[in-house]
Amino acid sequence: MPSWRTTLTGAGISGPRLRDDYTHAARRVLRREPAPYLALRLLAAPPLVPALAAGLAFMNLVDDVAEAGTPQQRAAGLAALSERVAAALKTGDSPDPLLRAYAHAVDARGLPPHWVSRFLEGAATAEAGFDGFAAEEDFQAYLDAYAWPGVLVFTGLQYRGGPDPEQAAGWRRFVDAAQRVDFLADLCGDLADGRLCIPRARLDEHAVTRADLEQARDTPAVRALLAAECRRARTALDAAHGILGLAEPGLRPVIATMTELMAHQLTAVERVGVTALRRDTGYGLAAPLRILVRAARRRPV
Repeated sequence: MPSWRTTLTGAGISGPRLRDDYTHAARRVLRREPAPYLALRLLAAPPLVPALAAGLAFMNLVDDVAEAGTPQQRAAGLAALSERVAAALKTGDSPDPLLRAYAHAVDARGLPPHWVSRFLEGAATAEAGFDGFAAEEDFQAYLDAYAWPGVLVFTGLQYRGGPDPEQAAGWRRFVDAAQRVDFLADLCGDLADGRLCIPRARLDEHAVTRADLEQARDTPAVRALLAAECRRARTALDAAHGILGLAEPGLRPVIATMTELMAHQLTAVERVGVTALRRDTGYGLAAPLRILVRAARRRPV
């Protein structure tokens, strides 16, 4: 793995200020999401790493603002952030080094700005005002408004000029699977925060109440509901397998690793069953390390 300085140089990032900006963004990712950061550094083609690190840092920043404080604070924070992002994309400059790095990455890679504005709009509506899903249609609308553009403000930077329609559709399938797995893995924490991420219609189908989930009741109906949600997630994950062929070659080892980690986490949720209502289902430590090491060994030199 080349040093960070060498990686910046190989990506054509010159000038002390800009190099510091990208370093700032990468460090933010490392602090918040060390596993994805390590996957990028170990597995992605070095010329892609700085832009993707800036993209992931930006995605995380928007997520953080959309989830912090009261609904009014979230709305105000996102409105202010949207103004700063628009100015950064227009001028290439910002008081925030993260936004300077991201604006440079968007310009250098040619990512269409509409993905950025769509993500910010979705953050202000679908995420900041989230109150659960009535039915599957509402979940799909959430993906279209927020989760799909959210993943493309990051992964879309792999493509010169942004993703084409086939590539974008592939990432739509990927995020469908990723969001289902994430919601299942975070059931306990989400419920503790007042977020019910399983459509209410499906609770009704199984005669399960929100209180059943919040109190982690181990009943046949609750077990059947969770098993059905896991099957939906497994089907979505199978449908997303084609994403590897739509990724740029320099990012394919990272995408393969992300998919393997998702499958590992879903298997863990399936295994623990109702326990997923009592504690969140993490990756653990051994499995991600094992998957990363195996992927690094497969990566072309």
